[in-house]
Amino acid sequence: MSTQTVRLHRVIRATPERIYRAFLDANAMSKWLPPNGFTGKVHELDAKVGGGYRMSFTNFTTGDSHSFGGEYLELVPHERLRYTAQFDDPNLPGTMQTTVSLRAVIFGTELHVVQEGIPEVLPAEACYLGWQESLALLALLVEAEIRQ
Repeated sequence: MSTQTVRLHRVIRATPERIYRAFLDANAMSKWLPPNGFTGKVHELDAKVGGGYRMSFTNFTTGDSHSFGGEYLELVPHERLRYTAQFDDPNLPGTMQTTVSLRAVIFGTELHVVQEGIPEVLPAEACYLGWQESLALLALLVEAEIRQ
C-alpha cells in the first residue's frame, strides 16, 4: 500500500459554488484537470455519492494515453468532495483518495486538496507539479466572468 501523499493550498478568486461545479462538470474537467502537455476526456460521470467517473489523459507530444476512474465517496455541495481514483494500468496499482475542501474567504475561496495513496512508481513531486498546473487552469476557468 502506498503512503505517498500530496497536499495543496490555494486561494481562487471565485465562489465555492463555481469551483465545486468545475469538479463535477465533465466539460469543465476536460478543460482544467489535465496538466500542461495533456488533453483530457471524460468518458463517464455520475456525480452522486456512490456514483463514479471514468477519464483519460493523453500526452500531446507522444500520443500515449492513460485512463483511470473512481467513485464519489462524499459530496457536500460547495464545501467538500472526496473521491477515489484507480489507474487502468496494472503497473500503477492501488487506490488513491482525493479530498477537496472549499471555504469562502474575503477574496474568493480557499481550496485545500489532499491526494493520498499515490502509487510508489509515480514520484510524489510529479503529482504535486501536475496538481499545481491543473489548479492554475482551474483558476483561469472559474475566475473568468464572461457576461455574453
